[in-house]
Amino acid sequence: MGWVNHLKDAGFTVNTTDVPDVTPIKNEHGVPDRLFSCHTAIVDGYVVEGHVPAEDIKKLLAERPDVTGISVPGMPQGSPGMEGPNPVEFPVVAFDKDGEMEVINVHTP
Repeated sequence: MGWVNHLKDAGFTVNTTDVPDVTPIKNEHGVPDRLFSCHTAIVDGYVVEGHVPAEDIKKLLAERPDVTGISVPGMPQGSPGMEGPNPVEFPVVAFDKDGEMEVINVHTP
């Protein structure tokens, strides 16, 4: 798991649990359908959806905004854990319990 290794390399302690269908977990924690990705993490009370860079998670934890979590929707090439040829620009999107969303960062190749 490239993203898990990315987080460990950034100093996070990571515990993983494989489940046959992560959709109920996404729904339980209020991830809007538009922001779904391949995995969902809970980090100090926040939801982290998809291949979010460690630097964005660290900023979230340092600033503690009033949001439910952050997401990198889909599985964009070039995001942590999705390294390879032809990286693309990708957003990091914050979302709240009402489903409001805001792009808080954009990573460019």
